[in-house]
Amino acid sequence: MLKLIAACALGAGLALGTAPAGAQSYPAKPITLVVPFAPGGTVNLMGRLLAQRMSEVLGQPVIVENKPGGGGSIGASFVAKAAPDGYTVLLATMGQQSIQPLLVKNASYDAQKDFAPVALFATVPNVLAVSADTPARSVAELLAYAKANPGKLNMASAGIGSVNHMTGELFMYRTGTQLAHVPYRGAGPATADLLSGQVQVLFANLPNVLSYIGPGKVRVLAVASEKRSPAIPDVPTLAEAGVPNAVVESWYGVMVPSGTPPEVVRKLQDTVLGIAREKAMVAHLAEQGALPFPGDSADLARLSNEETTRWTEIIQRAHIQTN
Repeated sequence: MLKLIAACALGAGLALGTAPAGAQSYPAKPITLVVPFAPGGTVNLMGRLLAQRMSEVLGQPVIVENKPGGGGSIGASFVAKAAPDGYTVLLATMGQQSIQPLLVKNASYDAQKDFAPVALFATVPNVLAVSADTPARSVAELLAYAKANPGKLNMASAGIGSVNHMTGELFMYRTGTQLAHVPYRGAGPATADLLSGQVQVLFANLPNVLSYIGPGKVRVLAVASEKRSPAIPDVPTLAEAGVPNAVVESWYGVMVPSGTPPEVVRKLQDTVLGIAREKAMVAHLAEQGALPFPGDSADLARLSNEETTRWTEIIQRAHIQTN
């Protein structure tokens, strides 16, 4: 993932340039940024950070509209059917672009054909978080308990096929454990029940739980990234904790309906890339436990395809489908 970040950053630098003349009149009215998950989660946080700055840069309101459900597929379907004019855009995630199409037999959108990739914006590490009353204080202790009590630990997620869910499935596959999956309609509700102790485990995006670590409301046992997170440097990676080949970092980008004029796509691409590279935005992302991840439309398309290949094996092994 770190190599990909470097490659995407290079691609971002090469992609920047003077916008075509046809893009000068865009946007002429407010833009809707569809966030395909409920308020309260990292996807929503990233969407609102980006929308606020886009509004300032583009000189038109960028209005966030949450459309949760179906692991991101409801919001994605809405954008796929929208007019291809650049005024309805999607905050794209690994879940709706690379995972859900593998799970749904009769999907209401085609992830490959119905969208034009615009740009990558940010990435966050996923972390193994447990509720404060869960007895395990390390990955080793959690594994010991899970193996002695198969299916007794409840694992929350933002929905079937969400990145939380798939990270959990990858963890179970790598460790030979069995956790009871409890899907929610978004990471916000899942995190709320982790805090209350209704569920014991959540493979959360770090921003979702970062503010709860200090007060001791949750414990983060490991980070599912190649290196430790600068936001929580004392927390080991899963590999350091004895769980290899379990790196999952969530990424966030922008897509528009297929058929959107190339000059509009380019205008949006340059806007998102510029925002991701601003020093103030880099600092703000760091405060949330996130990292800038600038990449152009080709980078986003390539990453989506790579993730699709990656998750096919896990989905097949776990026999997961939504309908």
